Amino acid sequence: MCGIVGYVGSNNTLDVLMGGLKRLEYRGYDSAGVAVVTDGGAIDSRKRAGKLAVLAENLEAEPLAAGNTGIGHTRWATHGGPTDANAHPHLADEGRLALIHNGIVENFVELRNELLTAGYTLESETDTEVVAATLGRVYREVGDLREAFRRVVGRLEGTFTLLAVHSEEPGVIVAARHNSPLVIGLGNGENFLGSDVAAFVEYTRRAVAINENNIAVITSDSVVVTDFNGEPANVQPFEVEWDAASADKGGWSSFMAKEIADQPEAIANTLRGRIGDGTVSIPELEGLGDEALRAIDRIVIVACGTAAYAASVAKYAIEQWSRIPVAVELSHEFRYMNPVLSERTLLISVSQSGETMDTLMAVKYARERGVKTLSVCNTQSATIPRESDGVIYTHAGPEVAVASTKAFVAQIVALYLFGLHLARVRSSLSTAELANITTQLSEVPEKLSEVLEVGGSIHNLAHWMADTRSVLFLGRHVGYPIALEGALKLKEISYIHAEGFAAGELKHGPIALIEPGQPVFVLVPSPRDDSTMHSKVVSNIQEIRARGARVIAIAEKGDAAVLPFADEVIPVPLAEPLIQPLLSVVPLQLFALELSTAKGLDVDQPRNLAKSVTVE
Repeated sequence: MCGIVGYVGSNNTLDVLMGGLKRLEYRGYDSAGVAVVTDGGAIDSRKRAGKLAVLAENLEAEPLAAGNTGIGHTRWATHGGPTDANAHPHLADEGRLALIHNGIVENFVELRNELLTAGYTLESETDTEVVAATLGRVYREVGDLREAFRRVVGRLEGTFTLLAVHSEEPGVIVAARHNSPLVIGLGNGENFLGSDVAAFVEYTRRAVAINENNIAVITSDSVVVTDFNGEPANVQPFEVEWDAASADKGGWSSFMAKEIADQPEAIANTLRGRIGDGTVSIPELEGLGDEALRAIDRIVIVACGTAAYAASVAKYAIEQWSRIPVAVELSHEFRYMNPVLSERTLLISVSQSGETMDTLMAVKYARERGVKTLSVCNTQSATIPRESDGVIYTHAGPEVAVASTKAFVAQIVALYLFGLHLARVRSSLSTAELANITTQLSEVPEKLSEVLEVGGSIHNLAHWMADTRSVLFLGRHVGYPIALEGALKLKEISYIHAEGFAAGELKHGPIALIEPGQPVFVLVPSPRDDSTMHSKVVSNIQEIRARGARVIAIAEKGDAAVLPFADEVIPVPLAEPLIQPLLSVVPLQLFALELSTAKGLDVDQPRNLAKSVTVE
């Protein structure tokens, strides 16, 4: 989950590294460090525990020596706590070699024991220093960084992206990836490496995706990619669709605030070119083929965290429209369930980054068993899309805040588009039904803009509740996964107890949590579409209100039946039941944002969390 950047070129190397790390800090902010191969033929390195600003202040007071080659790292701690000693880069070969690492090396104990037996002294608790020392040891034997690197990565087990430089080979960075992200940025007289394209998009939008078990060697004017055996490897160039300005706050108080406001545009971009004339067309699915889709008799969606809740919302829609059963499984549980799969099963993976390790492993597991796979992803040429038979990109733009917002709604929309595409292929919806739903989807961006106008009232509510220690969320049908997502957002950035429940489960246990003053958000379904479900939710509200709960209802405009029983009503525009989640989740996102802000917390970088979970 760490952020990695590498640079070789004539620009100010430290500026490139620090700028890249700033854009990558969402991937880890326990510590940060940089190393530069200096013009004098040495390595100058600095690393500090804490956020990137701590390192930046230190470098401003005492700058590194100049050089045209460097590597940088922001860390999310796995092996060893967030200390100066455990921060990357790690030095070896008497300070002549520097190495950074994303992932976990599972056989580090064996390698560490070899070093200790040979008389080496290690200064940190990390698996990374073990790799650095091993590389330095092999380098002294073979005298060539590329060959030493190839030998060492062949011995490593686990998950890793590695970048290394050596003072005796200035102008060269060697890198390797194994189940962890790495991309190359192609410049003019300069080249870049990064854990994602944000590392270098300020300088170039030309990129190359590196495949599994590949080694890359970059200089200022060359890029060579091989497999771990040294054989030439195929690479996949692509053009980054967004620029550096897209990853800036743009005047907003936080990235999360900006990304909540971006949601109408994110949905519009996800829909663009895919709906029209009352139908759905997704060119990216041509590789799967209509015959293959008609043969499907079961869909399994794998995802983690927020993405799993997006999948849970979409399950209702895909089943209703295509009449195919859909199961939603947590990626990290999927492989260990001994799942029932067949050639007629379709596995859909959902991951904003396309690098979520548990989800990637689930996709590989399914493919090994002959199952067709489709990914929903927000990141071009990420690993999971490249491992899948088909991909639907969400086009939500870069999402920097750790707590996902616009990626969540874009994932729901992408899965809805797939459900409609599947329904068209299978003729399970009439032409009129398909046209009606696509019309509703096209109206969502405008309605979302209307929902965002409730921000002022939610600001007041959140600041009034700043000392709240527990919040509950209730929903039925598609409202249930939205309740779960609302609770997750609050836990992620406000650090208070929050739970989401299916409203029908109240009397089966959760109602015991209700005491006087307990805040409860209730997702109220429209009375226009299913009066029975609406009346049951209103009854739930009465049950908790009778026990002293403070009820905040998310209800559609004009729902008078809720008014007598709710302490607060946050209105959302009228929408069909399957469309409503895209609107009702926004007040919950805003509430989490405002409550966290009221508590004086870091909204974008919550404790113990990183944006992209690239280790199991």
